[in-house]
Amino acid sequence: MQRNKKTICSLFLLISTFFLQGCTTNQNPEEMNVHPDLTEMLQGDSVARRFQESSTQGPTVVESAIELSEKYARLSDEASILHQQNQDLIVQNKRFREQVVTIEKQLQQTQKELSEANEILIEMRLELNNWKSDVLGFRNEMRTAETAQLEALLKILRVLGGEYKTETAQSETLGSTVASLNPSG
Repeated sequence: MQRNKKTICSLFLLISTFFLQGCTTNQNPEEMNVHPDLTEMLQGDSVARRFQESSTQGPTVVESAIELSEKYARLSDEASILHQQNQDLIVQNKRFREQVVTIEKQLQQTQKELSEANEILIEMRLELNNWKSDVLGFRNEMRTAETAQLEALLKILRVLGGEYKTETAQSETLGSTVASLNPSG
């Protein structure tokens, strides 16, 4: 960038000197008036700056080369470490992707099994409710069947000549009815 500025500046000076010389025409080239002061001043300033910059820079070329080589070694070490870390992360990422694939398969299988289990539970609940309604529905039928059995037994006892008390038979009938109504009995 600075070199471009110097080039543009020197080009501008050369063009301006060229135009200035063109305005003053001399027939003899020997008599051409070249401004030695201007060219010396331009060259002297650039030469002086060149030497001043190198003396004010501080480190020598060897020192800067050593410093740059140390920086290069340090950066190459960092680059190798970062490259190794990148490789490790790539391997770890691959492993994680494989785990994700297997876990997704397991998740799909588990969701399928869960939906099947839910369907089975719903069916079992429906069957249980049906069974309960059937048992409760047949409860009255079983009571009437038991009372019919008791009445038949009483008739058999009468035919055989046994005596019975109607209070005892009624209390037994009520006791069996209470026992059949009691869920624990």
